[in-house]
Amino acid sequence: MQSFRQSFKDQMPLYVFVAVLFLVGVLFGALMVNALSLEQQQDLAGYLDHFFLTLHEGGEGEIPASFGSIAALHLKWLGLIWILGLSVIGLPGILILDFFKGVLIGFTVGYLVGQYSWKGLLFALVSVAPQNLLVIPVLMMCSVAAITFSLYIIKNRLLMQRSGSVTKPFASYIGLTCVMALLILGISSFETWITPSMMQWVAPMLLPASSL
Repeated sequence: MQSFRQSFKDQMPLYVFVAVLFLVGVLFGALMVNALSLEQQQDLAGYLDHFFLTLHEGGEGEIPASFGSIAALHLKWLGLIWILGLSVIGLPGILILDFFKGVLIGFTVGYLVGQYSWKGLLFALVSVAPQNLLVIPVLMMCSVAAITFSLYIIKNRLLMQRSGSVTKPFASYIGLTCVMALLILGISSFETWITPSMMQWVAPMLLPASSL
């Protein structure tokens, strides 16, 4: 436990940097909503209206089958961060992924709020926020671990001409990633079976009156 606290303290600047990068991505994604053309806004509105109508009419029969796709999506993101952490040239890619994740969330929430006002915010709180409040810390921990391992390789295997064993840091890196992958599976379960129920509760509020 003491070593974990010390490690977390040592990596605090990286956590702050990754968190700021993610928040900048969220802000950028929210601002992107204003750059949509009228045609793009109409296409998105039509898609969302159809989506809300499907939720309102009830499509829960296929929800359990989507666990595999939801888990696979999160695990692919996690796996990509892990792979990028193994290579020196992958270091910028980790930062890009964190920024892009923020952009996706910022754009989604920004569009819902801009299009549906407080109802859109409510829908975002039940559809986007719950799982991402857990997914984002997991991805941040994996990102910091990947950056730390990549920097270790640069420092001890390249700049200092192979001084130090890579076995222990690599084992810790794999162990942390495996634990985070298990957490991702649990989060995916919540997103598969709990989130749709909350979305079905809110969806009727966002439907046009003619669809009700």
